Amino acid sequence: MTKVGIPRSLFYYYYGPLWQDFFDGLKIPYVVSPNTNQEIVNNGLALANDEMCLSLKNYLGHIDYLKDKCDLILIPRISNFKKNNQTCSNFWAIYDIVKNLFPIKLLHYNIDLDKKDTLKKGLYKIGKELNKNKWQIKKAYKYAIIKEKKRVKKNHIISLNKLKSTKTKVLIVGHPYNIYDEMIGKDILKYLNKNNVELIYSDKFNPQITAPLSKKISKDLYFKYSKENLGSIVYSAKNINGIIFISSFPCAPDSIANELAMRKIDIPYLNLVIDDSSSFTGLETRLESFLDMLGGKLND
Repeated sequence: MTKVGIPRSLFYYYYGPLWQDFFDGLKIPYVVSPNTNQEIVNNGLALANDEMCLSLKNYLGHIDYLKDKCDLILIPRISNFKKNNQTCSNFWAIYDIVKNLFPIKLLHYNIDLDKKDTLKKGLYKIGKELNKNKWQIKKAYKYAIIKEKKRVKKNHIISLNKLKSTKTKVLIVGHPYNIYDEMIGKDILKYLNKNNVELIYSDKFNPQITAPLSKKISKDLYFKYSKENLGSIVYSAKNINGIIFISSFPCAPDSIANELAMRKIDIPYLNLVIDDSSSFTGLETRLESFLDMLGGKLND
């Protein structure tokens, strides 16, 4: 039976559990690449060019890991969620990059709401390509969407409850593929947790609420995920003690959005830009200083 490969990078942190539920519903076997490790990073660096951000380099390393472990690798092209909700150009290009770098078969769909290419259409498309009938696809899609809605609702509730915490509260602002990646953001989160910090994540709020709030920082920003990140700052500002921005070098949307936010907010912040030569030792010193500063502020 056809086995599908799912790279644990980039898109995975938005759609991974949903994809897995969908394939489970279709009874299609799949393999997910492991957490990013040094070997995956090194392989990605060898395949990438210097202009690619660290996140994209890591993604190529995950593809390299999967290339001989499955029959097809799932790679969507996510262009936009309508005119003023664009994604990073890497999200448009990654399918073509992988297709030209690797002699492997790809499972593919588009999200382009300007052209009415939706997630539902995309999943129905790949279901057909996997030789499933309409009834099987419909059932699997419904199963995956119901489970996804429950996960999302749970995350919203958890985030709202965290805003009421009596601990030092820090909003982690970044893309989930950076925040939760083992080689980019995980050590930062572990350090903060070890120091009894309440971590609140920009991607765990309701985007229908946060995205419109981003206009208080920038009325012209058109990157969907950047708007949600900036809106989370506005939404939680009165209930947090500090902000940590986590981005990978050289991310174009973050270089614009984060700079806009840092110029306009009146909240202590730390800006961490991670590249393939970053050492956690240096980051730990900065994190320690930041927490010391927050402690001083809280005791005033």
